[in-house]
Amino acid sequence: MEKSDENLVIVKYSSEFAKAEFDRVSPEFFNHLRHKVNNFKFEIDYQTDLTIKKEVMTKRKIFDKFVKINPLLKDLDDLMKFDLT
Repeated sequence: MEKSDENLVIVKYSSEFAKAEFDRVSPEFFNHLRHKVNNFKFEIDYQTDLTIKKEVMTKRKIFDKFVKINPLLKDLDDLMKFDLT
């Protein structure tokens, strides 16, 4: 989400599924937002943005990320035989 103008909020989504999920919760979300910012006149514009794909992080990928930070974790994994499936 980004504020484009004083009364325009742009919601970017990565897929039609993401838009459908957001449409499910958006009435309650925007009602709360309107009360929180005390602005009941803003409009919402939806745009598709394919650059915001989110990668699913598995336990193995998270562990490999931490191994780059601390290589001793690899030795610990070899010793303890962690189940990171």
